[in-house]
Amino acid sequence: MNRPSVFGTSVLMVLGVALLPSNVVGQQRSIKEQLVGTWTFVSSTTKLPDGSPAWGTNPKGLLIFTENGYFSSQIVRSDLPKFASNNRAKGTPEENKAVVQGSIATFGTYTVDETKKNYTLKFEGSSFPNRAETEQTRAFTIAADELKVANPSTSVGGSSEIVYKRAK
Repeated sequence: MNRPSVFGTSVLMVLGVALLPSNVVGQQRSIKEQLVGTWTFVSSTTKLPDGSPAWGTNPKGLLIFTENGYFSSQIVRSDLPKFASNNRAKGTPEENKAVVQGSIATFGTYTVDETKKNYTLKFEGSSFPNRAETEQTRAFTIAADELKVANPSTSVGGSSEIVYKRAK
């Protein structure tokens, strides 16, 4: 009897997959699977009405996509003033204005359209209250560990491109 062994066939299949070029194996991941994870803010083309960068120099931020469809995003200027009172509930009008204009936080759920390569955010809450209970679709690209997102309507007006890198 000359039957191929199950073990021999299994070993050949495993070796065949292991020897595939990494880009072929990587292509098997869905767009959503590539998006899931934590991304750190790199840059944004968002401008204030006076033409200056909305997030100043050296802003900080995170964008998180979970496997089960939730997202959280925060961007903060690095030059926000410290509150003199050391109590955020007792900020001066100037301190409060600087914080509101120099930061944005949003959270909610998201869905991915694999064919159009975009995602739709359903904002459950935001530090910009006008975003809450709204939806926004954003086109994106992922290349290696870089995520580029087209924001069609920023919280300060206009559109922008935001760049993130995958957190390590």
